[in-house]
Amino acid sequence: MALVPGAADRPALEEAARFLRGAGVDPDGVVSLEPMTGGSYNTLHRVRTADGTCLVLKTAPPECGPRLQYEQRLLDGEAAYYRAAARCGGVPVPRVVHAGTHPTGPDGTAHAALLMTRCPGTAWSDVSSGLTGGERSALRRSLGGMIARVHTVQGPRFGYPAQPPSAGVPPAGWREVFAAMLRALLEDAERYAAPLPLPVPALHTRLARALPALDHVHRPVPVHFDLWEGNVLLDGPPGSRYVSGIVDGERMFWGDPLADFPSLQLFGRAEDDPDLMAGYRAGSPGGGPDLGDEAVRTRLALYRCYLYLIMLVETVPRAPGEEAVRRTHAHAGPALLEALDALRPGTGPATGTPGPQPAVPYPSSAPGPTPEYGGQPGNPGPHRAR
Repeated sequence: MALVPGAADRPALEEAARFLRGAGVDPDGVVSLEPMTGGSYNTLHRVRTADGTCLVLKTAPPECGPRLQYEQRLLDGEAAYYRAAARCGGVPVPRVVHAGTHPTGPDGTAHAALLMTRCPGTAWSDVSSGLTGGERSALRRSLGGMIARVHTVQGPRFGYPAQPPSAGVPPAGWREVFAAMLRALLEDAERYAAPLPLPVPALHTRLARALPALDHVHRPVPVHFDLWEGNVLLDGPPGSRYVSGIVDGERMFWGDPLADFPSLQLFGRAEDDPDLMAGYRAGSPGGGPDLGDEAVRTRLALYRCYLYLIMLVETVPRAPGEEAVRRTHAHAGPALLEALDALRPGTGPATGTPGPQPAVPYPSSAPGPTPEYGGQPGNPGPHRAR
């Protein structure tokens, strides 16, 4: 295995070789290992083999490093998302070659890593300014349909894949699980003394009052939760581009399908995008959510709050730099307050839950797809590929 000149250091090469052997890939058949830019949490390398195959190797930092509680074994979630999406057909995600934890350091230190195929194309955010209105409309319809198809997959339980319930404890409902997710994030905010627009106790009180809206969410689906344009790849000539990849699924959890909408339009309202919603409704056997239902609107606001809180809190352990922190707070702070204002306490059972859908069973151990590419520098905050 050879380094791309000046691109990767010898320890990175040796660490990658150890993981590739564990994944069943002969390092002697690898012709180059090239770092990929854009990640701010995990380490990415492009792996080229002698037969012309191009793979992506994503390596997580040590679990002992600073992180938020939900970031435990994130690559488990990313692999789960790609495997689930692969069950649908027509959803371009990377194929998981191998996922696991192997001793990769010379001292036997274990790192989680994910080896996957590489999707073709360029990040949507990199070519967005060159899209025509008609092309953008067609792409949004296509993306909406793809996400709807992913939401036909029924997961094993609610929550993050790497955080299963204790042995003998029955899986909890969505309201209980999401309340625990919020609680963990607010604990992180206090632990890192993250600057937020409201005190943590006030945030907890306002969020808790809206949780009854989650009571009629009974079916866990794969939620990507990071579907901004930097994580959607486009390919093809100008005027005829198509969605060629949905990547960086590491924030994935099993949850309410509505939870995918906030990241589809960061600091906006994806549900107000007629093209996206037309594609989503066409691809959803249940016809999609009833956006006139108050409980549906409350659920959307709750998920926006969770997203913006992650963006704000993670700036402390990630320390992305003064300008990135300033930009994040300038966007996510006001957006969080707006989402909090949209919460409606006591909205009760959510009558607007999407109707029953034919489930695509989720296999307990099925080979599937997965890659991850870096986020783009133009993202308004550090909520991007890690």
